[in-house]
Amino acid sequence: MRRPLGTIFGDTGAHKFKFAVTAPDLLRQGDYIKVWHPTDGWVLSQTTSIRRSSDLSFDEAKSIGTFTEIEEKVVAEGIVIGSRGEEGLLKSPRTPFSPGDRVFPADKDLILETIGLGKDGIYIGFLDGNDIKVMLDPNRFVQKHCSILAKTGSGKSYTAGVIVEELLDKGVPLVIIDPHGEYASLKSENESEGDLKQMGRYGITAEAYLDQVMVYTPANLAIAPHADAVFRLDGVNLDARRLSLMVPALTDTQLGLLYQSIKTLKERMDFYRIDDIINELGEIKSNTKWAIIHALELFKETGILSDSPTLLDELVKPRKASIIDMKGVDPKLQEILVSQLASQLFDARKIGRIPPLMLVIEEAHNFCPEKGIGKATSSDILRTIASEGRKFGLGLLVISQRPARVDKNILSQCNTQIILKVTNPNDLKALSKGLEGMSSDLEEEIKRIPAGMALIVSNDIEKPVLVDVRVRKTRHGGESSKIVSTYPASWEDYLDTLDTEDEVVTEEKGGGFLSRLFGRGV
Repeated sequence: MRRPLGTIFGDTGAHKFKFAVTAPDLLRQGDYIKVWHPTDGWVLSQTTSIRRSSDLSFDEAKSIGTFTEIEEKVVAEGIVIGSRGEEGLLKSPRTPFSPGDRVFPADKDLILETIGLGKDGIYIGFLDGNDIKVMLDPNRFVQKHCSILAKTGSGKSYTAGVIVEELLDKGVPLVIIDPHGEYASLKSENESEGDLKQMGRYGITAEAYLDQVMVYTPANLAIAPHADAVFRLDGVNLDARRLSLMVPALTDTQLGLLYQSIKTLKERMDFYRIDDIINELGEIKSNTKWAIIHALELFKETGILSDSPTLLDELVKPRKASIIDMKGVDPKLQEILVSQLASQLFDARKIGRIPPLMLVIEEAHNFCPEKGIGKATSSDILRTIASEGRKFGLGLLVISQRPARVDKNILSQCNTQIILKVTNPNDLKALSKGLEGMSSDLEEEIKRIPAGMALIVSNDIEKPVLVDVRVRKTRHGGESSKIVSTYPASWEDYLDTLDTEDEVVTEEKGGGFLSRLFGRGV
């Protein structure tokens, strides 16, 4: 038995108690403690506050010397978590602890058993202040969705990288929507000196997932040479519903013309393409057609449609992450791509055509914004996946630095929420609405979460836990650019850094900006 930390005194209840700390050097706020209860046995609790006080007055404090010893009292407060009954359910004592009961440090097995942390699963890091590994059940994690929320620069993408590594190790297929080109670094080992020094403590080694990661670009390979392949949508036999999502904001009259044109094409052609639809619309005697034709021409110029589209069977494979790198892609086109891809994944999972998977959405506030803040073409399908995806084995991992701007219905469907430091009042308010029983103490804790730490809130864990997130095995691709060290000495120096291909693309004439950016197909 380890030495006691203190003794309970004063008024006690079934849920809270105070204790006089006799070993202040061994106790920190947030530490897990245990107290023996006559009917429930060892009961797990947690230190919520520690205060020091003395009888020293203000005037006495001014008059004493620097090295005068002062008699002080250290008082801590504990909140009861509970203990497991014979049936394995968590229960709280029905009677309070007694004054005079001693408080001890909680042992590892009691913490694991009571809080509900697994001994195997997705390894996030260590429980704060302990050498206890925090493991999350991979099946429940994927099936019931997850969110990672934090202010900019708090490590959300780094933490997401840790989770992606773990899911790959467990064989879970991943499709990652990557607006800023941060996730291709999963193909490279972590070479950070600081991280390498810490790997021994976390029990991991540097690793590259070179054979398990495939990077796709909606651009062409000349503009995105880091990509492994281009990403294209099927341009053959498009129906009016899909086209209306690709070219949003059509009126009912315009949609009617689109349906009419496609119906006519289906009656006389086995295969038709967007050019055929445009030509068929051109035969209609109505001025309304010109707005649709113009919209379809613009979309055609992106080159995203192809007779040889990217196949879902190619994207979704066990132990593989398919990254859709959309760096530099027009935001509206990003929404369309996410909408189309998410719809295809959902439909394919409903009929079991592809294995269960997790869809990772970075910058989620852009793809599923809260109502009243913004509108995105991809919002509806992501809401559908959030509410129905778990039935079909399609999980969501949504990541954002602006929780207040993410659709609250989607966040509320996330069984696991990983929260790093958040300070914006609107974001904190959004979190408080989404987290059951969020107290003012928990809100203050979220504001003060240190770098490298995360608060995990889950229905599968009995209470929120603060986790020291492990270092990544792979290189982190989300670091901010260093302005001072990378800025060229002159404009001429900058021009010298441009390669020939970039210059050719810049000088290309005709076809419009989107055409030059994305090419004209495969």
